[in-house]
Amino acid sequence: MHWILANVHIVSMKPGAEGYQVSDCAHIEISNNKITAIHPGAFPEDLSVEVINGHQCLVTPGLIDCHTHLVYGGNRSNEFEMRLNGVPYTEIAKKGGGILATVNATRSASVEELIESALPRLDGLIKSGVTTVEIKSGYGLNLNDEIKMLRAAKALSLHRPVKIETTLLAAHAVPPEYQQAPDDYVSLICDTIIPRAREEHLASAVDVFCESIAFSLEQTEKIFQAAIKYGLKIKGHMEQLTHSGGSELTARYQGLSVDHIEYLDEKGVLALSQSGTVATLLPGAFYFLRETQQPPVKQLREHNVPIALSTDANPGTSPFYDLTLMMNMGCTLFGLTPEESLRGVTCNAAKALGIHHHTGAIDIGMTADLTLWDTSDPADLSYQFGNQKALARVVDGHYHQI
Repeated sequence: MHWILANVHIVSMKPGAEGYQVSDCAHIEISNNKITAIHPGAFPEDLSVEVINGHQCLVTPGLIDCHTHLVYGGNRSNEFEMRLNGVPYTEIAKKGGGILATVNATRSASVEELIESALPRLDGLIKSGVTTVEIKSGYGLNLNDEIKMLRAAKALSLHRPVKIETTLLAAHAVPPEYQQAPDDYVSLICDTIIPRAREEHLASAVDVFCESIAFSLEQTEKIFQAAIKYGLKIKGHMEQLTHSGGSELTARYQGLSVDHIEYLDEKGVLALSQSGTVATLLPGAFYFLRETQQPPVKQLREHNVPIALSTDANPGTSPFYDLTLMMNMGCTLFGLTPEESLRGVTCNAAKALGIHHHTGAIDIGMTADLTLWDTSDPADLSYQFGNQKALARVVDGHYHQI
């Protein structure tokens, strides 16, 4: 497959570049699924290849949602109402709500039912310009249901033109049957669930919720060691509700990213800087839970820690399925610049998934994952919400109208 995307203005988002550096009118040559050339100016009229006219629109790398819980069963709108009536999230979780409420609904659902319920959420992300979505397990909390979730997540790419990255998050919460023996559940994760996920090629990374209401540092490290043993990358839900030191632990194991990090301290920031671990901010959860402790954006900048942004799409704490909304929230709630927010959903999001060598930027040799926008100003992508800007996506070299 050889074709040209013509008459567009390119925002390359190459790592290390300063500013948007919006190109003059240019055209992008695509062969199979790769960008093979980028030419300035008008394109020859007599080419023997297909040409799609971009009509002077803006082209960015395809947006990447690098932290979601998109596959799940049930609905938790009742908890939304409980929180607004003053019940804290930690109390809801201790009473069997929170993650465990979704666990029961997810365990009762079939693979087909999980796929069907996830597709409208995925459609929301696609309409906001997303070409790659990371999806975590974590609502099964046993071997069969964790594997079921990962299979459902993988299958979504058969129903929509989108690229799926899957992460095993069996260490999302201690399941009810292990409440009195959490270390036994950790052993199940390490000895059984991780090996099965690796054997069936269902996950590329392992994630852990290291928190006072979830898993300790010692338990987290044991799971990290098992992940590395089986050749899987590691990620961490860290420093969301309290400071645990989980980010430093993740950095020590060369983790891809630490996510949430509202309570990250300077020592943790330095550890991320030294390891190259990405700091993923999740403003949707911050907003929805009405938190006040902000992540240390200024220190992350000072120490050149890559900052990613994501929806954290999930039923309990961030029921949002539009990545451009997160770009706006990243700016309004956390003080990111529009350029930082765009990098957070392109090149830095790709690094948070370990796929930055082939996607997340527009350059020769990169995979042709692109989003076309009805605007001339990249800042507009963070500035407005609700005014549909994404016109089309290119996924693995294939053009798809939105």
